[in-house]
Amino acid sequence: MRRQKPKQGKSAHYHRRYPQIPMVSLIHTLAVAEHLSFHRAALALGTSQSSVSARIKALEADLGVVLFDRNTRGVRLTGAGRRFVNQVRDAMGILDHAVKTATMQARGDAGELRIGVHALMEDCFLDRLLKRFHVEHPGIHLHITEGTARDAQILVREGRLDVAFMACTHEIPDLNSRVIWRDRLMVALPVTHLLASHRDVEWRQIAGEVFLIRHGGTGPQVHDLIVLRSAGKWPVPTVLPRDVGRDALLSMIAAGHGISIFAEDSTTASTANVVFLPIRDEPETTPFSAVWLPSSRDPALANLLKLATVCGDLIRDRVT
Repeated sequence: MRRQKPKQGKSAHYHRRYPQIPMVSLIHTLAVAEHLSFHRAALALGTSQSSVSARIKALEADLGVVLFDRNTRGVRLTGAGRRFVNQVRDAMGILDHAVKTATMQARGDAGELRIGVHALMEDCFLDRLLKRFHVEHPGIHLHITEGTARDAQILVREGRLDVAFMACTHEIPDLNSRVIWRDRLMVALPVTHLLASHRDVEWRQIAGEVFLIRHGGTGPQVHDLIVLRSAGKWPVPTVLPRDVGRDALLSMIAAGHGISIFAEDSTTASTANVVFLPIRDEPETTPFSAVWLPSSRDPALANLLKLATVCGDLIRDRVT
C-alpha cells in the first residue's frame, strides 16, 4: 500500500518559491546602496568588507538578480537593484514605525482611550485631568462620551468605554471601581432669590423649592440625593427632570424656573445671574469614582488612573 505524502500548507509553498532573507542581508544592502562602496559600507556597519560582499552575493543568488554592478571605481545599483532597494527602504520604514508604535503602546504612550464622563466643563476636575494627561501623553487620542452613570456602566461592561468617571461610589460585582476625588455640594440659585445674599444655606431652607435636574449626567444621582435628604424630615420636594445640558439648566435657573445642586468643582465656570452657595448641614462630601473592566491591561488606562489618583488627592486635601 502506497503511503501518501502529507499535504504541504501555503506556508511551505511560499518558502519553496521565495527564500527566507536574513534581515542583516537587507541592512547590508541598504548600506552599500547608500555609500556605493563595500569598503565604506563595512566601516559604517562595523564589520569586514569581505562579510558585506559575501552577504550581498548570497542575497543576489537567492533573489536571482544582480543588485550591484561592480567595477574598480566602486559599485552602482542596477535597475533591479534600485527597485529592490527602494522597496526595502520603504518596508524598513514601516517596520521601524511598527516597532516604535508597539513600544509606545507598551508604555501607554500611543493608542486611544474611550472615556465616559458625567459632564465636562472648562476648568473642572475632569477637564484639568484630561488636559494634563494629554500634555504628558500626547500620543493617546481621547474620545469623550457624556452620559448617566447607568449608561456608562453598560458601555464599560460591553467594552465600548475603557473607563467612566461618575458621581458616588459604586460597588459593582463585575467592574473595578475606585473613588478618585470628593467634593462639596453647592446649591445654585437665581440672583433674585431671597437666599442669594446668604453665605450658605441649610437643606430645610430649600426643601420647598422646585429642583431642576438633568436627564443625563449626574441628574439621577442628584434626584436620589434630594429624596434621601428629605426622608423623614419634610415632604419630598418637586424635582423636574429636563433633557438639557448643564449650560441650559443654569440658564433656566438664572431665569427663576427653579434651583439645583452641583458639586463645587463644577461651579468654576458659572453663569451670569446664578449664585452658588454651600449647604451648611450637608453631612459629607460627594465621592466621584472611576469604573473600568477588571480584565483591562491597557497601560494607557493605568497611566490615566494613576494621574487621576494623584490629582484627586490634591482635591481631597483642598476639601478637607
